Amino acid sequence: MRTSEGVFECGDLPLQRGGTLRDARIVYKTFGQLSPRRDNVILYPTSYGAQHTDIEWLVRPEHCLDPSRYFIVIPNMFTNGLSSSPSNTSGEFPQVTTYDNVLQQRRLLNELFGVDRLKMVYGWSMGAQQAYHWAALFGDAVERIVVNCGSARTAPHNFVFLEGIRTTLLAARTAEEGLRAMGRIYAGWALSQAFYRREMWRGLGFTSLEDFLVRSWEANFLRRDRRDLLAQLWTWQNGDIAANDLYRGDLEMALAGIKAKVLLMPSATDLYFQTDDNRAELPHLKYGRLVEIPSVWGHRAGNPRDNTEDAAFIDAEVEVLLSS
Repeated sequence: MRTSEGVFECGDLPLQRGGTLRDARIVYKTFGQLSPRRDNVILYPTSYGAQHTDIEWLVRPEHCLDPSRYFIVIPNMFTNGLSSSPSNTSGEFPQVTTYDNVLQQRRLLNELFGVDRLKMVYGWSMGAQQAYHWAALFGDAVERIVVNCGSARTAPHNFVFLEGIRTTLLAARTAEEGLRAMGRIYAGWALSQAFYRREMWRGLGFTSLEDFLVRSWEANFLRRDRRDLLAQLWTWQNGDIAANDLYRGDLEMALAGIKAKVLLMPSATDLYFQTDDNRAELPHLKYGRLVEIPSVWGHRAGNPRDNTEDAAFIDAEVEVLLSS
């Protein structure tokens, strides 16, 4: 598989909410080969706390993001520890919105690869919020988007869940203590009640529930910098495709303005990106289709690296979208 990694130097960025991100940079990775007509590009943005190495498992010939057919670009979000983040930027880090992220992603594609139109934006969780922003902001530049366990605007209950995480990180005596506590809170939200009732963690190679919490969830967040997670959490809490001069806060107008074909793909048991949020969005989309992942893996159903059944379901639905 042909791959390439690089850094896009954005320069000093005036930000949507004020302030400037100095010497901004996006670390990215590409897979496959750009076609002569530049018409085979799929953008695959990262999710909360994730870097490209965490999500690139889906970029395989056996999956829907097939690098033998498509040129796939993964741009790392600002604040994820690779692109410009509190942990690698001197001084006070400003507030960065999803809007700020996608504007620079578009620059990256245009200036580095001469790409001004995307075959698809595929996103899970915060990646799905970026996919929604792409379609709402750039109109004719996006043919299709996949909103996998995401929403056009962060819902109030989702915001409250994140407040619990934010408060935990700030209240902890040490960064490590906060990250371990964060992992345990997340474990209860990202997977469903049925997942734990059936002790499905045993099938992942863990010997006990405590082993699962420590080696999976605590370990996952201990890899990251607390400052980065807090900054990216703010971006998530303020996610809204209508929060810009184009739509002036009118969510229904923003949804109606989307010209792309939209696949809404929530998980039946997601505890914070709820199917009902997508059901409320669907009537306002010109070309929308909602397909619920029938899974007990909660939010993690949308990123089923260790779950072949849900991965097959997602692959099949995305192939339908790509062929339309």
